Amino acid sequence: MKANQLREKYFAFFEKKGHRRVPAALLVPENDPTTLFVSSGMQPMMPYLLGEKHPLGSRIVNSQPCIRTQDIKEVGDGRHTTFFEMLGNWSLGDYFKKEQLAWFFEFLTGEIGLDPARLYVTVFAGNDQVQKDQEAIEIWQELFKTKKAPREGKEGFDPEVKVYLYGSKKNWWSRSGAPDQMPTGEPGGPDSEMFFDFGADLGIHERSIFAQNECHLNCDCGRFLEIGNSVFMEYQKNQSGGFDKLPARNIDFGGGFERILASSWDQPDIFRTELFYPIIGAIQKATGVGYRQNPVFMQVIADHLKAAVFLVDQGVEPSNKQQGYVLRRLLRRAVVKMQQLKKEKISETDFEPLCEAVLRIYQGIYFDDIAKRKKKIAPVISQEVDRFNQNLIRGLRIVAETVPEEINGQFAFKLFSTYGFPFEVTRELALVKGIDLAREAFEKEFKGHQAKSRTAARGMFKGGLADSSERIVKLHTATHLLHQALRKVLGNHVRQVGSNITAERLRFDFTHPEKLTPKQVKEIQDIVNQTIDRGLEVKKEIMSLAEAEKCGALAFFKERYAREVTVYSIGGFSREVCAGPHVQNTRKVGHVEITKEESVGTGRRRLYMILKELPNGS
Repeated sequence: MKANQLREKYFAFFEKKGHRRVPAALLVPENDPTTLFVSSGMQPMMPYLLGEKHPLGSRIVNSQPCIRTQDIKEVGDGRHTTFFEMLGNWSLGDYFKKEQLAWFFEFLTGEIGLDPARLYVTVFAGNDQVQKDQEAIEIWQELFKTKKAPREGKEGFDPEVKVYLYGSKKNWWSRSGAPDQMPTGEPGGPDSEMFFDFGADLGIHERSIFAQNECHLNCDCGRFLEIGNSVFMEYQKNQSGGFDKLPARNIDFGGGFERILASSWDQPDIFRTELFYPIIGAIQKATGVGYRQNPVFMQVIADHLKAAVFLVDQGVEPSNKQQGYVLRRLLRRAVVKMQQLKKEKISETDFEPLCEAVLRIYQGIYFDDIAKRKKKIAPVISQEVDRFNQNLIRGLRIVAETVPEEINGQFAFKLFSTYGFPFEVTRELALVKGIDLAREAFEKEFKGHQAKSRTAARGMFKGGLADSSERIVKLHTATHLLHQALRKVLGNHVRQVGSNITAERLRFDFTHPEKLTPKQVKEIQDIVNQTIDRGLEVKKEIMSLAEAEKCGALAFFKERYAREVTVYSIGGFSREVCAGPHVQNTRKVGHVEITKEESVGTGRRRLYMILKELPNGS
């Protein structure tokens, strides 16, 4: 089965079950300061899982591209990636466990043809707050036609047993993690994971540790591959530390597209599927090294280049901050691996065929005009490769020539500041010499610079979506006023390309070819504040995308929107497609002040805005 066929089969299957298809969200979430990237299919769906009505109803299906940098160290084991697609279906207060588990089982065995004998599942074992998920156990036993009792995961694997029990670290989901880590008001619930068994003779490459070692479903031996997870979101943490039932029970399913495809091929190495192997082929041609000779390095390069292509296509550029730093880290790690594979010095042109391979894999799905996209993406990647490549050989030589006693955190910082080596790259090179670098000294020298990317990729996501506090709602409404004011002062070429809102400030990115003058900044600020003073009503409407465009609503990401969208109108001043939330009247916003204006790349500017509350009685 081809990858595109699998994706469409998934859509068609759930559409027959009454689901409506929604387009994928952008990789860089808008109006969400809590995370750098969309790292799961549920992230864009969280407002609806928390109770907001979805324009398309209570049954939703899609496939969401994701970036998950937490897995960067695992890339190279044949199954982990930083970029992946997540197949998702959701029940928003509609069906629950019985339908979800039966439908997923039917899809895998009936539509794709996976052998039920090679499928195994895990369910929640229970704890002192939530009981064992007996309902899910009984559903699975009926589906598998087995009366074998469930087995504790720690007891090991028995091929005759289909259901395995694990605690909250493995079979509980919330944005904050296990139940004891959930703050008051946080939703969550037990989940059930599906695994595919590649067999006891598995041995992907030298990193596989299977052999005769005793294993279980959740071990890292490589034999079992998790391919899907059904979350039963039915609980909410209360103030006493216990759980209350949510008003409506939701299903949040996420399935690894690449992993399901690999399972359908009976291929334990996802990099040998059509979603990666064209990139591997380009790497082999560029280096003269075969995949079997060094699969680990080639998997890292293929994965990182794929992630880079998607990020650059969506407007991210290499930098030393946030998303740009992650992109730079991925590219430079790929460059180091490429140099280690290739005997002679690599060239920035070595990566152009890799970029084209990525574009062709997703042609007609996420990329349309390949030549046009390549013209946009390849120069950004080539420039970063060239910039790093100038210092790469010298940096590698310094690492090789430095005695182990001198390879420490300060040494890592010197490589970063002088040659542009991310700490992780230096650490990997040090591991070859048997040195496990500690990062404390590096972080002290660097003044937390690295933490901006790594803490953001982990800790920032820990809090989930941006909250709906009063100040954030005010600033969210102000983005619409600011957007329209920019277009009035600078021209209709201005379009929003990103925003980030915290309780302290609003950050707004937009297209414009030159620096704003102080006069223009003041005029924009005045227009926003004058509009606020007019006390305009903020009106919410649900309509088709075609109707939204016809009525003049701004919709710059229309290829990502559903057929039905939410439009917010602010008097006769502004009208945009947006998911909310907003104040009901502009007077609720309070006056604003633009505090900073700067460049964030060619043809892109950034404004920072804060709230200056209106005096009492005004």
